[in-house]
Amino acid sequence: MASLTVLGLDPGSRFTGWGVVREESGVLTLVDAGVLRVQSLGDMDLRLGAIYKGVAELVARLSPQEAAMEDVFVSRNPSSALKLGQARGAAMAGCSVAGLRVHAYEPSVVKKSLVGVGRAEKSQVAFMVAQVLSCRKDMPADATDALAVAVCHLNQRRFRRLSGEP
Repeated sequence: MASLTVLGLDPGSRFTGWGVVREESGVLTLVDAGVLRVQSLGDMDLRLGAIYKGVAELVARLSPQEAAMEDVFVSRNPSSALKLGQARGAAMAGCSVAGLRVHAYEPSVVKKSLVGVGRAEKSQVAFMVAQVLSCRKDMPADATDALAVAVCHLNQRRFRRLSGEP
């Protein structure tokens, strides 16, 4: 089996977490992870532009073959949900322009894929990311969430392949 490199994204209007995971012969390896910090740029148009540009630069530098991010969840605050959707769109466009397909997963699917429970706490997800990728446990939460999405995508991909799904 050839290796596959996946960019996981956790978009936000102030912080966008990103993480790159490579799978080779069933073994997952952390390539790199971090956070695009755009909150200091002020207006939303500038932050969205920075997310788009930052993601496009990550794709160019790290050459992932696929990308994954969480679906937008509906919150009680419509303004927050709208901003999250805009950040997600900017990140998705940054991937798409580079020809990278983006796969979306419900937050509960990401959590269940790593922890076994769809309502797991962030700390449980971070712990499992550190275990699965043999990496440090003190990463920023946004980066850990992005790595969780990448690991979930690789798990779902493997499951689909084993079950004969396309």
